Amino acid sequence: MDYKILVADDEQTITRAIAYGLKREGFVVETAADGEEALRKTESFRPHVLVMDVMMPRLTGFEVCRKLEDRKNLGILLLTVKNDIVDKIVGLEMGADDYMTKPFDLRELIARVRALCRRLDKTGNGEESAVLTIGELSLHPEQRLVSLRGTALNLTPKEFDLLALLLSNLKRAFSREELLDLVWGMEYAGGTRTVDIHVQRLRTKLGEPYQHVLQTVYGIGYKAIGEVPCG
Repeated sequence: MDYKILVADDEQTITRAIAYGLKREGFVVETAADGEEALRKTESFRPHVLVMDVMMPRLTGFEVCRKLEDRKNLGILLLTVKNDIVDKIVGLEMGADDYMTKPFDLRELIARVRALCRRLDKTGNGEESAVLTIGELSLHPEQRLVSLRGTALNLTPKEFDLLALLLSNLKRAFSREELLDLVWGMEYAGGTRTVDIHVQRLRTKLGEPYQHVLQTVYGIGYKAIGEVPCG
């Protein structure tokens, strides 16, 4: 499969360097010089992953994330010159899946892009994976689709992976470190706070009463239960 990557940064030297590295690895690459162009090309180019600087003219990376909040099957990797945990948290809360601070190692960026692509293209071994159902909540692994009361939920790739992992292992308590390793697949700059933010976003999207399917295990991390709590 030819994965399509959109690289958005107002610094042309950075855009060219990233695009060159990704093309050498076999990706199909388009570029954008500002937030508005990134938004337009996301609609026309339909990338699998958007690599985007936070501080761009016209629209910031955060603003683009907000406008793409209802996207499906699009991984977002944010870039910034700041090394501030607040910026990382803001980006994650707005739907980014990963985060890197400039200057970065191009090899690591490519590895993170590959990781996002793999999670968008899970196909199994030729057999349909079982649909996970709790009440009116259904998760379809092969289609990467989550529906609640017959309506599809708009989840980011990492939100889907996190929910799928928890629902596939009902009542098992995962530590934040385990979830970070199993869902993000590498040491992540945002730390375990990343997990908390994604669980919070999932609970918000699930709403009452289904948000209570995801339970906090104090002193450890999180687990999912197989029934919808009443009341």
